[in-house]
Amino acid sequence: MLRHDFQPGRLVAGAFLTATGALYAGDAAGLWDTPWFALIPLVVGGLCLAAVVGVIGRGIRRRGGAGGRGHGDGPAGDPAL
Repeated sequence: MLRHDFQPGRLVAGAFLTATGALYAGDAAGLWDTPWFALIPLVVGGLCLAAVVGVIGRGIRRRGGAGGRGHGDGPAGDPAL
């Protein structure tokens, strides 16, 4: 199995969309009554939170490069800076 980078934004988005699906499934099964407008903030809020988590995760990964510098070289491509 190939290894890949951990992407916390996708994890958060998947968790919120799974929760939304569970709410729809519970409503369809008759376990509870969920108004249609209650799911919009759940999906939109989850996607916004996933975007924030993804940006933060990317920033952390870029700072964690060799010597605490990042993936790129110094300014104007000068590796000495």
